[in-house]
Amino acid sequence: MSKIFNVTADCKPEKHYMVKLDSRLEEIKRLVDAGDYFTMNRARQYGKTTTLRALSRYLQEHYYVVLMDFQTFGAGEFEDENTFSLTFAEAFLWELNQNEISSVEALKRAISLLEEDIRMAHANFRLHRLFMKVREICASSDKPIVLMIDEVDSASNNQVFLDFLAQLRAGYINRDRYKTFQSVILAGVYDVKNLRRKFRQE
Repeated sequence: MSKIFNVTADCKPEKHYMVKLDSRLEEIKRLVDAGDYFTMNRARQYGKTTTLRALSRYLQEHYYVVLMDFQTFGAGEFEDENTFSLTFAEAFLWELNQNEISSVEALKRAISLLEEDIRMAHANFRLHRLFMKVREICASSDKPIVLMIDEVDSASNNQVFLDFLAQLRAGYINRDRYKTFQSVILAGVYDVKNLRRKFRQE
């Protein structure tokens, strides 16, 4: 089947005509290699999702890439900190396991401990515990982990999301003290710095 021009959703190389992304991917990889946390914000149909998916493939040799999409989280997943933390943990592990995970025993154990927390679904499983468990996974991993979140502003009108961003920031600040994500990339229509403007007063 011949390729077509795509103007909806992401572009797939085997189906659609695409702009050559090599130089863009090299530039982004330099930021990832440097351990930067950064955002990609553009209007819809500017290629954010296409770029993230291409980048996830581009980085796989040197990193475990966790590519999440907040668009797949319903409003109920952002209802409270406990619900969000459990949902995020489950989605995080599912995406992490899309990589060819090594058989390093420490990494397998760290993953199983987070899986156990998800199964138990304790009411006290909140952001602090979630990020402690994620740090354990990062510390025991044989490859650095890159977290990418598409449509990050899909549920930006609540406090849970703001608290989640604060945890990411704390990890970045303290990355000289403990292992965390190598890099975090947040992609959305809005600049994360301006998301507070969308928050409802309540």
